Amino acid sequence: MAISNGELVETETDGDDKIYHWSQQQVHPTYLMTLAVGDFAEIRDEWQGKPVTYYVEKGREDDARRSMGKTPDMIEFFSQSFGYPYAFPKYAQVCVDDFIFGGMENTSTTLLTDRCLIDERAALDNRTTESLVAHELAHQWFGDLVVIKHWSHAWIKEGMASYSEVLWTNHEYGADAAAYYMLNEARSYISEDSSRYRRPIVTHIYREAIELYDRHLYEKGACVYHMIRAELGDELFFKAVHTFVQDNAHKTVETIDLLRAIEKATGRNLQFLFDQYVFRGGHPDYKIAYSWDGDSNLVKLTVTQTQAKENGNGSKSTLFDLRLPIGFSFAKEGDEPGKASLQTFTVRLHEREQTFYFPLPEKPQFISFDVGNRYLKTVTLEYPVAELKAQLQHDPDPVSRIYAAEALAKKGGLEAVKALSEALKTDRFWGVRAEIAGQLASVKLDQAFTGLVEGLQDSEARVRRAVVEALAKIKTLESYKALKPIVEKGDASYYVEAAALRGLGTVAASNLNGKSKEEKALKLLKSVLEERAGWNETVRSGAIAGLSKLKTSEAALNLILEYTAPGVPQALRLAAIRALGAISTGQSNLNVERILDRLEELSGESFFLTQVATANALGQMETIKAVSILQALADQTPDGRVRRIAEEAVQKVQKNAGQDQAVKKLQQDLDQLKKDNQELKSRLESLEAKAK
Repeated sequence: MAISNGELVETETDGDDKIYHWSQQQVHPTYLMTLAVGDFAEIRDEWQGKPVTYYVEKGREDDARRSMGKTPDMIEFFSQSFGYPYAFPKYAQVCVDDFIFGGMENTSTTLLTDRCLIDERAALDNRTTESLVAHELAHQWFGDLVVIKHWSHAWIKEGMASYSEVLWTNHEYGADAAAYYMLNEARSYISEDSSRYRRPIVTHIYREAIELYDRHLYEKGACVYHMIRAELGDELFFKAVHTFVQDNAHKTVETIDLLRAIEKATGRNLQFLFDQYVFRGGHPDYKIAYSWDGDSNLVKLTVTQTQAKENGNGSKSTLFDLRLPIGFSFAKEGDEPGKASLQTFTVRLHEREQTFYFPLPEKPQFISFDVGNRYLKTVTLEYPVAELKAQLQHDPDPVSRIYAAEALAKKGGLEAVKALSEALKTDRFWGVRAEIAGQLASVKLDQAFTGLVEGLQDSEARVRRAVVEALAKIKTLESYKALKPIVEKGDASYYVEAAALRGLGTVAASNLNGKSKEEKALKLLKSVLEERAGWNETVRSGAIAGLSKLKTSEAALNLILEYTAPGVPQALRLAAIRALGAISTGQSNLNVERILDRLEELSGESFFLTQVATANALGQMETIKAVSILQALADQTPDGRVRRIAEEAVQKVQKNAGQDQAVKKLQQDLDQLKKDNQELKSRLESLEAKAK
């Protein structure tokens, strides 16, 4: 079967051969041409009479329906959202193996990796496939119907395709789920900004265009669309989107065309927003301090832009000039959680530090900064414990409740642990419960463990996964005992099971009981590798990651090396390659040489994903010998992305290799002191609680 763009005009049989004639009538760029040939099963659907088809390996028809079956509803949703009916004669999705992307939005015929196909068990808590399907479909408007004029403006299409994942999430799963999705888009960009580099979204400074396809382009681009929506409101935002698509259908665009469409549709000039977030790098980092003057009935709020200082990545930050809503709530104990009404004031934030005074009828229960959390930023709340507890319980916005949980965890103490433990059981939204699990683990008190363990009974798999990951950070005999049954018996969710396997290795490696727990963990992880092959090798990859935590174990290294051999399922092999870097930091010099030899062999393979995994593994090593292999990989690869990853890995190795053994010993001693201190603090908190 041969599948291409446009419409199938005819099929001819010529002896043993078949000739397919596809015709693409609408103008489109050459990078969106495709030809997929294979022995596929064809699953037929439709939208308003147009064929909607899914092509997968024979025998995976049920997985195809499960993974892509919402496509007709999505086509209807995006046709309405973008103000332009789906423009092409059909929409096909073809799932292929050895595909290096998640998907590629070729006009009317999207290619997807076959790893996106989910089985019945994966469907329990896998929303990634649904988001991928929505993302690539949205490109049929943003990217295929409206085409970018130059790669430097690719955020117009990639930002909207990423934001379309948020729009669909809101449509299908509600406002809380969309808000949490948006938060994680922002976090993804912020991680790249703080750990790799900062750049304007629109820039002409790059070596190869593919380098622009990063988290600034996708996730920060999505955040910009969200901020445009915040500035305009829903009605005007979608009016502007409709205008942009309708005016530029079958044409090429750059960023100025989006600004013009917004102004044409709404009368608003959003140049100020684009100047701050699109044409320069960075975002504001806000610190908010609060106090109440009971004599004057005044709230004093001090907002500081902390990014005005020198950044860790060497670039100088600039102050942002934004108008943000500040909300005050007068919720009372006993009010329905998450239903508080807010009295809102809009303030202009444009200086390094500003203090505002708000006259209120009574002391507010809590303060919500940037009501609705529409603007891209980081937030540090310096509120008293009482206000943070009230916000965690009553703020209607899930992101604000997450910020309150973060601030409470930083406060520490038994009161914070109790509030977080209660919210872990009672918060109505799974995303907040999952975040609370991570925050509880950061409070260095033994009582946090008790609150966490209850979360293992949560009905939502994504919360259980977060709890398991949190337990792995605690590294005590109790957390080992909590994780072990999940490893032995499994979980309804692949992802929870994989997290437990990773966690067991982490906890076992922390010298709980000499070498006995490590040896037992090794035996368990080995049995999983032998017995639990399955969907996308998610579970066995978790076991490999668990082995990589046993950094001083030669037996663990030998097992990992076995799974880097050709013929091992691709997902599992890539996990094993990456794990070589993680385990290398505790191995003997002789074993480090074995790892280097294996990674040098692997660096000679041409497959993109193998090269990336190899470069990532080498980048985790602490020997300068890894540098020559990385430099050879950077010189030989034809792919600009691999070259950049390898060059960044060289810098990591040089930094890691500079840490001598004395420094590592000091770090280990410090970790032990922290552990001893945690035990003392936990006892003290318990004694004080009893005394009260």
